[in-house]
Parts: sequence; C-alpha cells; structure tokens
Amino acid sequence: MPNQPVSGNDLARFAGQGAFMRLPQVTTAKDLDVAFVGIPMDHGTSWRSGTRFGPAQVRNESSMIRPYAVQTGAAPFDALQCADVGDVAINTFNLAESIRIITEYYDDLLTHDVIPMSIGGDHTITLPILRAIAKKHGPVGLVHVDAHADVNDEMFGERECHGTVFRRAYEEGLLRPNDVYQVGLRGTGYTAEDFDEPREWGFNLTLAQELWHTSTAPLAAQIKSSMGAGPVYISYDIDSLDPSIAPGTGTPEIGGLTTPQALELIRGLRGLPIVGCDLVEVSPPYDTSGNTALTGANIMFEMLSILPGVPYR
Repeated sequence: MPNQPVSGNDLARFAGQGAFMRLPQVTTAKDLDVAFVGIPMDHGTSWRSGTRFGPAQVRNESSMIRPYAVQTGAAPFDALQCADVGDVAINTFNLAESIRIITEYYDDLLTHDVIPMSIGGDHTITLPILRAIAKKHGPVGLVHVDAHADVNDEMFGERECHGTVFRRAYEEGLLRPNDVYQVGLRGTGYTAEDFDEPREWGFNLTLAQELWHTSTAPLAAQIKSSMGAGPVYISYDIDSLDPSIAPGTGTPEIGGLTTPQALELIRGLRGLPIVGCDLVEVSPPYDTSGNTALTGANIMFEMLSILPGVPYR
C-alpha cells in the first residue's frame, strides 16, 4: 500500500484523526484504486445535527477492522491500492458554498482513476459527489439504502439539502431512473402521495416493512439481475438501520433493517460495476457507546469488499 508522508498545509486535513482502518494518509489519489474521503458536514440536516463528527468517529471505530473477511473470504487489500486522503475543507457556515467545494474536490479527485469511498457528514454530500461522478462516468445506477427517499422539492425553502438529494440528481440527469433502487423506506411523511412521483420517474422503492423477518439476499439478487448496463453508485444512510441498532443519527425511524440484513444486501451486490460509495448520517453525539460509528465502519468495509477485482470466496 502507498505510504506518502503528510506535511505542510495538508496537516490540517488530518488533525486529530486516524485514517480509515489504519491505512496510509496521503494527499493525492495518484496511483490509488480506492480513496477514503471524509466530509465533516451537518448544516444540510433538517433535524438533529452532529454528523460533522461522523468521519472522525467512523475512522476511529474502524481501527479494529482487520484486512481479511472471515465470513466471505474477501481480501480487498490484496487487490486494491487504498489510502485515506483526509477531509474535504468545507465552509461550515455556508451550505451552498460547501456543496460547490465538494463538487470541485471530487472533480479534481476523479481526474485519477480512483473509486471514492466517502464518509459523511449528512446526506447532502451525495449530490455534489454524484455531480462529479456523472461528469466522469455518465449517469449512474443507484442503490440507495435509507429510511427516507430524500426526494423533497425543497425543505424550509432550500432546494439543496439532505432531504432533496435524489430529486435534484434526477432533475439534473445524474441517474438512470429505472436503475435507481431505494431500500428500507419507512416512517411518517408529508402526504399519502410522497412516493408516487419517484415511482413515476422510474425509481424502484422497497419499504422496510416488506423486509421484516426475511432475508435481503433475494432483493439483492433482483437488483443485480434488473440493473441495466453502466456504472453503479451505492449510498448508504445509517438511519436505514433500526434505531435500536444505530441510534446515533439525526432522523431515526423505528422499524428499520438489522445488521444481518444490511450485510446480506451489500454482499449480494457483488459483481456490479461500482464507481463510488458513501456512508452518511452517523451522528456521534446521539450514541455515546460508539456502536453506530462502529456499524458504519463495518458497512464501509463490506462495500469495499464488493468492489470490482476483490478476491472473494
């Protein structure tokens, strides 16, 4: 694995934090296959803040994860050059400016042939990432695991925040609508027709209740068999899990997925041409045990393990 020293002005990007899974900390994605990126942002949230602390705690809780997956045989570091490139230097006082900064950061990152694995931060981060991803790869298929569809037109007058991400992405042509799969949706909404419009766009929605007491492996197989040709992005919101498992998040909803269901779903997506992933909405202040961040770190490892080229049993 590459091991490039950190120095000078880049020190601030790594201040007070370890790297994901104790990987090397580097300042460029040159020669990397996978770059772990933190985006410590929470001013796109509509309820409980705190996700700006998510990247640091997910990294800290990842320190116990070992490089070989006993259950699946996955050995990502045998095949991929991976490193942690630090945090995006967002503007903590200006959401619109932060979105611009993130887009430009990923535009630059993707001048390299690298797969970004992003640690949020609230779900707003996915929109600028998708803007950069689509510039390089074209419209993507999407597997979006979340309690919420995030397809509002606006929230409190704002058109770009964590609850509007996938409407904006649809409107901007960043997605292949028939290849969008939203999994784990539940809770209360604003109207009885909240999900009608995304279904009309072509989005495929699976409510959490449809998955109660059952395996998610068949759903993963269905997504794989139905996914059209072209690159795929995975966006995993930690609030897709039941709050009894992952309470450290900003908008918890009861009746969510279990961790075995999350693992089955991710592992079942192996073989898709994945060009990027993110793990969002970990809010450490709401889980002093650290278990939510620990779960998020392991989900990141599972997504890393299904990337193209990784040895698997």
